[in-house]
Amino acid sequence: QVQLVEAGGGYVQAGGSRRLFCAASGLAVRVATIGWFRQAPGKEREIVAAISWNEISTYYADSVKGRFTISRDNAKNTVYLQMNSLKAEDTAVYYCAAQKFSITSTARDYDSWGQGTQVTVSS
Repeated sequence: QVQLVEAGGGYVQAGGSRRLFCAASGLAVRVATIGWFRQAPGKEREIVAAISWNEISTYYADSVKGRFTISRDNAKNTVYLQMNSLKAEDTAVYYCAAQKFSITSTARDYDSWGQGTQVTVSS
């Protein structure tokens, strides 16, 4: 089992940047696929980005391609989400999640979740 804690959320103006952190612990963390998801009020949880355990594979939702970058430092057991050129529609609670198989974009495939961190983008 992997335990996850997110940090780095807050308020940011449109066009600005924010870096989210996902601190992971547990025996399987270094071989886990990690995904960042987000959920805005009244909307379903959606994937933002995901990264394989060896960093060879990444996935980005179309809405964030070219603006967000996912990376990980396995020595620090931390996964990052660098968010640039933020828009009001990026406002949501951001969650990191882990699973032991290949990257998928479906939330139900991920079996470990953090508590989430709020990102609010003011226009």
